[in-house]
Amino acid sequence: MHIVRIGAEAAELRPAEEIGAKAANLARMAALGLPVPPAFVLPVRLCADIIAGQAQATRHLRDGLKEGISFLESATGKRFGDRRQPLLVSVRSGAARSMPGMLDTVLNVGCTVDAVHGLIRATGRPRLAWDCRRRFLESFGETVLELDPAAFAACISELVAAEDVGSDRELDSEALERLASREQALVEDRADAPLEDAIAQLEAAAQAVYRSWMSERALTYRSLQHLEALEGTAVTVQAMVFGNGGLASGAGVAFSRDPSTGARRPMIDLVLDAQGEDVVSGRRTPDTAEAIARELPKLESELGDILRRLEHAFADVQDVEFTVENGRLWILQTRTAKRTPRAAARIAIDLVHEGLISKDEALERIAEIDLASLTETRLVSSGKPATTGIGASGGIGIGRAAFSSESAQRLSAAGEPVILLRPDTSTADVAGFALAAGIVTSVGARTSHAALVARQMGKPCVVGCRELKIDPVAKRAQLGQVGFAEGEWMTIEGDAGELYLGRCETIRTRPEAELAEIATWQAQSGQHGRRAAAPQ
Repeated sequence: MHIVRIGAEAAELRPAEEIGAKAANLARMAALGLPVPPAFVLPVRLCADIIAGQAQATRHLRDGLKEGISFLESATGKRFGDRRQPLLVSVRSGAARSMPGMLDTVLNVGCTVDAVHGLIRATGRPRLAWDCRRRFLESFGETVLELDPAAFAACISELVAAEDVGSDRELDSEALERLASREQALVEDRADAPLEDAIAQLEAAAQAVYRSWMSERALTYRSLQHLEALEGTAVTVQAMVFGNGGLASGAGVAFSRDPSTGARRPMIDLVLDAQGEDVVSGRRTPDTAEAIARELPKLESELGDILRRLEHAFADVQDVEFTVENGRLWILQTRTAKRTPRAAARIAIDLVHEGLISKDEALERIAEIDLASLTETRLVSSGKPATTGIGASGGIGIGRAAFSSESAQRLSAAGEPVILLRPDTSTADVAGFALAAGIVTSVGARTSHAALVARQMGKPCVVGCRELKIDPVAKRAQLGQVGFAEGEWMTIEGDAGELYLGRCETIRTRPEAELAEIATWQAQSGQHGRRAAAPQ
């Protein structure tokens, strides 16, 4: 079986159908000379055979992992699971078409106890080393062993309370070592292979990522997006870079333009002293622009240059995942950005004006948008909002409060519009997203995977409503002294990130100038009257 090497002067470009869109784009970025950690890829064609449990496929998997790890060791000068210069890797999914957050990832693979001591020796940072260990245990336990995330969350909450700190970000190295010990006890009860065998960790993680192709949320997403013809996922194994090494480090997501409105300005979310899953999972709210500028003053300029290069290389708006390690920027992924229908139209027009695409290409990209849907709905004399969060996907949503996907399905089946309220933006709620008129969360970021899906579906979405306490079990939410229950009416404004209790009056307007320009193109190309949804 052939593995594809990426980075460290390896620049083998293969189609997304063979190695997945994520890896194909990673290889293109490496060829452009962008700072990409080295990686190797197991192909899509192995996916079905691994899921079927074929012995020959398992042998191919093991051989490919052995060959790939040898490449990464040579490229990085580190050794997998070593006590002195340990190599840690991420194990990521990637289908031929982007499926944000629907497939699994395992981070910090190879983080044995020996590797923890090696990280301490190599970096002088025991907090970084023990944070990687506990993150590995959480990722491996939840994804590979299918343990309940609540068990790990309980360990974290208990220790945070005992240490009298605000969150796990404030735990010192000694506390993180104790946390790792508690979490190891949870994992050891279920682990079939020894946790201290780095190769066994890697094989189990790769198997789990391939198996995630058949998860309920992945099946639902492919059905909703008409992607049933896809053959499977590839598995990309990439050298870890560490955003959790202090305030000069962090993990983030950046869009080269606003994917909600189409405005020509980058949208950047970064969590300092964090790893990538902290951002894209929606479990953490990003740090402020002021904090980022103070700790990483060169980041905005450096990232802006890379975003412009990527837009020109791919001729479209890009959604980029990145990590900063001790002030050094690394690009982990780029893909065509999911966007709302109105953003799709504006972006297509702007890209034509900038000479990046032709008018015919622009019409092709918006060919499935119903131009009537480009009406913009605005609130009329709505007064002061009950609370304000972060606008993650634009538009107005009015509906009855639902606190689970099941409740959203029940209310929707009764003919009622629904606003789905969740503590965070989990992609496991994709079925509820599809039915909802809008989505609200207590925590999260504009760039979380679930926010991307909301934009792709054209759903208004407000995240990071910190004042809003959502209790999905009791099916209630509390906003200061005001509580409201399932079935009560509410309104959200997805651009400003505003939430109103009750039903607000709205007015519709049309982007006449943009529609007129599109109509002119259609007339010139003989496509007048064709429907023009956002790019997949």
